[in-house]
Amino acid sequence: MEIEAQLSKPGAWDKPEELTPVLREKSGLEFRVGMYDALTTARDNVGEWLELAQDGQEEDALEALNENLDDLEKRLGDTELAILLNGPDDNSAAILEIHPGAGGVDAQDWAEMLLRMYLRWVESRGFQVEELDRLAGEEAGIKSVTLQITGPYAYGLLKGEAGIHRLIRISPFDASGRRHTAFASVDVYPDIDTNIEIEVKEEDLRIDVFRASGPGGQHVNRTNSAVRITHLPTNIVVQCQNEKSQLKNKHLAMKILKARLYEREIKALEATKKADYASKDAIAFGSQIRTYTLQPYRLVKDHRSNHEDSNVDAVLDGKLDDFLRSTLLHAHEERMGAR
Repeated sequence: MEIEAQLSKPGAWDKPEELTPVLREKSGLEFRVGMYDALTTARDNVGEWLELAQDGQEEDALEALNENLDDLEKRLGDTELAILLNGPDDNSAAILEIHPGAGGVDAQDWAEMLLRMYLRWVESRGFQVEELDRLAGEEAGIKSVTLQITGPYAYGLLKGEAGIHRLIRISPFDASGRRHTAFASVDVYPDIDTNIEIEVKEEDLRIDVFRASGPGGQHVNRTNSAVRITHLPTNIVVQCQNEKSQLKNKHLAMKILKARLYEREIKALEATKKADYASKDAIAFGSQIRTYTLQPYRLVKDHRSNHEDSNVDAVLDGKLDDFLRSTLLHAHEERMGAR
C-alpha cells in the first residue's frame, strides 16, 4: 500500500507533524473500507437469514431476519453519509465554538446544554475532544467555549451544525415559571493541516495577555498566561486560557486564528452558497437553523431539511446522526439543483 510504504520509509517519523495529512488520509481510507466491509457483511447476513426464514418459517428466524434488516438499513445510511463527505476538508478535525446570544442567563445555560450535547455525540462516535478555551457565565452556563474534535470526517459531519440554535422552554431561572426563548450560535471550522500556508503578518496582530478566569480559590490563575489575539484586517478575535503556559495558549490561539482565516477564504470562494455562515444574522429571532422545543410540546426541528425528532431528550443526549445526515443530504440536493 502506497501510504504504508511512505510511513515505513527510513526517517519518515523524524518530523511527525509533517505526516499529519498522510495519517489523516490513511484513517479516512480505513474508515471507508471498514464501512464497506460492514455493509457487505450486513447484506450477506440478510441473505442467509432470508433463506432460513423461507425454508422453515420459524419465528426465531423471522426475528433474526428483521434484526439484520435493521442493521442493513443502518449500514446503508452510514454508507450514504460517507458518499456525501467528499469535500476537500471533510476528513479534517473540527474546531467547534459555541456562543450564547439573545436570552441572558437562559442563553448561557442553553450554550452549556449544547456543549453537553456535542460532547455526548463525540463520545458515542469514539472521537477525541480537547477543550481549547472556556469562559464560564457568572450565574450559570457558559459565555463561550472552543473545542477541537478529532476523528474520521469530524469536520465533514459537523459542518452543517454551524448556525443559530434556538431553545424554547419553561425557564428554570424565572420564578414565575414563564416560557422563554434562548439562542446560541455554533461555529465550525476545519482544523487545517500545518502544511497549508495561511499568511499571517505580525504587524496585523494585536496580542494581549491577561489572567485566566476561573471558579475562584486555588484555581484562579495568578499569572498573565491567557492570550487574546486580534487579527486587525478582519477584526477576528480568538483567545485561549486553558493552558498554564502563555506560550502554549498563544500557539493554540494562532491555530484557531489560522483555521478561521482559512474558513473565511473558503467561504469567500463560495459566496453564492446559501448556507454561508460568515454572513449569518444576529443570534436572535428569525435566523435559527434548528429549534429545540420543550414547552408547550416536545420537538426538535431543523428548518433547512425539515427533519424532526420528538425524542428531545435523546437529541440533547447526543443522538445527532439523523440530523447530520439530513443536513448533508439537503445541502447536496441544493448543490445539484443549482447546477
